[in-house]
Amino acid sequence: MNLLLYIYIFLIGITFGSFFTLAVYRIPRGEDITHTRSYCPKCNHKLSFWDMIPLFSYIFLGAKCRYCKEKIRPRYFILEFCSGLVFVLFALSIKLNIYTLTAQTIVYFIFGLLYIAGLFIVSGIDKEKINIQNEVTLYLTIVEAVYIIYLCIVDSASIYRYVIYLLTLVILTMANTIYYKKKVKNNYTLDCLILLNIMLIFTYEYCSILTVIFTLLAMSIKVLIDKINQKRANYSKTHKKLPIGFFLCVTNIITLITTNCIIFYKG
Repeated sequence: MNLLLYIYIFLIGITFGSFFTLAVYRIPRGEDITHTRSYCPKCNHKLSFWDMIPLFSYIFLGAKCRYCKEKIRPRYFILEFCSGLVFVLFALSIKLNIYTLTAQTIVYFIFGLLYIAGLFIVSGIDKEKINIQNEVTLYLTIVEAVYIIYLCIVDSASIYRYVIYLLTLVILTMANTIYYKKKVKNNYTLDCLILLNIMLIFTYEYCSILTVIFTLLAMSIKVLIDKINQKRANYSKTHKKLPIGFFLCVTNIITLITTNCIIFYKG
């Protein structure tokens, strides 16, 4: 039965992953992500159900659009597969077992998946656009606000801690809003701080500290590799912005799953 449960979770994950690819493409363009049918970005032909089956459509269509034969970018397949894999790993990290399920475990699992979903979308957009969309951070804030209300009900002693985090989030958001009104664009540094504060609320201090450490390490390695490649290819120096939000999201997901394993399996 547990095997069937994890297969089902993987299928849910790749289905979410299919939605993530749509959100990553449409949100920066200001397009609707809920009511408008999916379409090929090359020929604009509306896709049928058989064109949108996660993973399988990509394989059986030969990574091409059925209608215009335009090649489909591998990122769609990769994002769908990674979504399914991460959903399963998150379930394993909290020892999700159909025979020993509790209400508390189910609630944490659901909110965890909703949180991870937001991180996937943030990372996908930031990797391509170097931009953290307000719509996605608002979604994450709402998810966490509901989760905090639940936590305060079951453990009222932790309410003061979350109030401090939420106040910090409000202050950062207000500062970003003021900056946007003056410059007609978001402040990327403030966006990253808002994202980090959201992570702090859901994953606690130790996980957030590890997230920052591994993010800095990953970014340093990326810069080093880029410099080596530039030197080998005799490229001139370029100042390319790094997608900090992407690195934060990826490392936060990894540290969340890892720390969950330590907590749940150690006990």
